Parts: sequence; C-alpha cells; structure tokens
Amino acid sequence: MSPTPEPRRITMTPGARRALEAASRLFYEHGIHAVGVDLIAAEAGVTKKTLYDRFGSKDQLVVEYLAARDERWRAFLAERLEAVSPGPDDVRPPGVARVLAVFDASRAWMEANSPRGCSMVNAHAEIDDRGHPAYSVIAGQKRWMLELFTRLAREAEAGNGNGNGTKNGPRKADQLGRTLMLLHEGALVAHGLRIFPDALGEAREQARALLT
Repeated sequence: MSPTPEPRRITMTPGARRALEAASRLFYEHGIHAVGVDLIAAEAGVTKKTLYDRFGSKDQLVVEYLAARDERWRAFLAERLEAVSPGPDDVRPPGVARVLAVFDASRAWMEANSPRGCSMVNAHAEIDDRGHPAYSVIAGQKRWMLELFTRLAREAEAGNGNGNGTKNGPRKADQLGRTLMLLHEGALVAHGLRIFPDALGEAREQARALLT
C-alpha cells in the first residue's frame, strides 16, 4: 500500500488556537459531521470570518484537530517507552516490557483523554474518503502504530532467542506485530463501547501470554 501524503498544516495564531480548542472538544464529544462552523466560532468567541481566514475550511480544522491529538499521543507514549526499565527480578526481554508498556500507556491515555473511544477510530467512522485531507492523519497514525508493534515484536523475539539469525525470524516478528496491533485496536474499540471493564488491561494480558 502506498503511503498517504502528509497533510497540509497551518501556523497557529491565538485566535486560531482558540478555535481549534473549541473545535477539538466539540468534534470529539459530538462527532465531526454534527458540528458546524457557526457553533465552533461561537464557542471560541471568534467570528466565522476569522475562522475561515485562519483555516480556510472546516476540513482543515479537522486535520488540525486529529494531527494535534496524534502528536500528543506520540509524545505521551514516547515518554512511557523511554521510562521502561525492567527491575532485577524481571526475566522478560526488554522488548516484551516495552510492548506491555504500550498497552499501559493506552489505558492511561484513554482514561484521561478518550472516554468516548479512540479519536482516530471515531473519525474514520465519519471519514472513509481517501481524498479527504484528514484521512492521511488517521491512516498515518495507525500505520505508525503497526510499525511500532512490529519493531517491538522484533526486539522481543530477539530477546527470547527466537528469530535472531533464523530464516523465519523477520516473518514471525511481522506476524506478531500484526497480532499485537489487532489486540490493541480491538481493545480501543471495546473501551469506547464499554462492552466490558478494562478492555485494554485484558488485551495487555493477552499480549503478555502471547509474548511469553
């Protein structure tokens, strides 16, 4: 699959930031299609003219909303992955600990920032047109997560003594990365739907069993 192009971003002024903060809250709480420019402008305390002068269109507001959440999530996750330091009694390879840290970070992020589920999954339910400028943000984050899980799976396999220098090692790690991604994304959806408690904790335990 060819990569989707990077979306165009704008330089933020104070007025644009107010509009984006209002739009981000409204888009997440009510849905992208349900929120109009009039409501965003009123909530932000700016005129519609100011909003269009800064963003050009509602579509660009959606791009900025999703891209900003993606940037915050990646920074949030990076801090937690950097902090992974197995203790002296931890016999797991570092790659395993880092995979589990992704699930821990997702659980903390969802509890603090995403009570209604993953913003990218929710946005994709409304935006499935590959020509929409926000589509590349949605697909880009999920592609990045798959690459992360695949890289961590390779670390875990190497640490376990599996797949290091063997013919099937890279292929096995790629398959493991996809499986971890499926566990993670399914847990995000289950969290948003509140089907059962602590979906991400359950997915973490399934990932741990798979890796060890």
